[in-house]
Amino acid sequence: MTINKTKRVQSIDFLRGIVMIIMALDHCRDFLHYGVSIGEDPLDFATTTPFLFMTRWITHFCAPVFVFLSGTSIFLYSSKDKTKKQVAFFLFTRGLFLMIVEVFLIETLWDFNFTIIYLQVIWAIGLSMVLLSVLQYLPYKILLLTGLIIVFGHNLLDTIHIETPFLKSVLWSLIDVRHEYFINDHLLFVVAYPFLPWLGIMILGYVLGKLYLPETNAENRKKILRITGITVVVLFVLIRCTNLYGDMHQWKVQKTTVFTVLDFINTSKYPPSLLFILMTMGPALILISFLEGGSNSLSKRVIIFGKVAFFYYVLHVFLIHSISWLAFFLSGHSWNDLVFNQFREGSLPSASGHPLWIVYIVWMLVIIILYFPCRWYSKYKATHKHWWLSYI
Repeated sequence: MTINKTKRVQSIDFLRGIVMIIMALDHCRDFLHYGVSIGEDPLDFATTTPFLFMTRWITHFCAPVFVFLSGTSIFLYSSKDKTKKQVAFFLFTRGLFLMIVEVFLIETLWDFNFTIIYLQVIWAIGLSMVLLSVLQYLPYKILLLTGLIIVFGHNLLDTIHIETPFLKSVLWSLIDVRHEYFINDHLLFVVAYPFLPWLGIMILGYVLGKLYLPETNAENRKKILRITGITVVVLFVLIRCTNLYGDMHQWKVQKTTVFTVLDFINTSKYPPSLLFILMTMGPALILISFLEGGSNSLSKRVIIFGKVAFFYYVLHVFLIHSISWLAFFLSGHSWNDLVFNQFREGSLPSASGHPLWIVYIVWMLVIIILYFPCRWYSKYKATHKHWWLSYI
């Protein structure tokens, strides 16, 4: 694979496209499965099945891989004859843009509800970009060390809980603790993605971007990625076996061998623990090393999603939510059956969902539908130079 300062790195877009497709499966399950399962836990061994568990678990790879690759893309952007000041301005402004869009657009698309402020992954990416706009001035080795300290050390903060005063509690929640705040009878504020571990992931993705500079031999790069990925997987297994550090959820022997294995890989995402990060990023690093070189019609289609990830994200939330409403009405329900009570996510009543096989069919349909607007937007970005295209 040829890498230069004018072309995108295809393997990065390929992997990003893969996780975007997998992400849509999770959100189809959220809106369409029995429950509706946006309020249920498919990882609860008391109620789940291995297939349902894996349907949810496989999507754990999406957020950390996407954030990591965002950092890599930022490094490559900075290598295209950009000054540190120019990079800082772009990261700061795009980060603010993402945070604003999360609160005022994406949350509305998720819930069709104005009673919830939900800070999710787009918000965490935005804030991490704002912080990276400053951190990118650090020497490369110091930045690498900073990322490693955050990823390997943030679980030392797990036992710290601050409930009062309110502002101090919110600040700590934004940093490292998932929390819900009932502001009043009509407004719920949820910090779903505390930013600290996501910042660590983005920093490590940023420093990995150095491997994709033109002077790095492709075979050496793939070798480094595979060795690093295997090392990360081994670290996950060794640390997880001890049950001593790296995740608040300790695994234990379950009712069957299958469920014991599932419990072993059942790590914490909110916020992402060290073991969650190792579990997802190890295989991702190995995979991306095999995605270099060669292409076919399938990879070219997947890469399109990776090129317009934010555009895809906004469209897919609206599309899946709209399909869930359509399925609701086609099932014989009426407008009056929708639940618009405060703090209800999605507005669909409980027990209005569908079997998992329907979720998979809708997922495939969603990907097919999204391909066409994403292909159009990808071509538009490639042939136009508007300043705002780099933000969307």
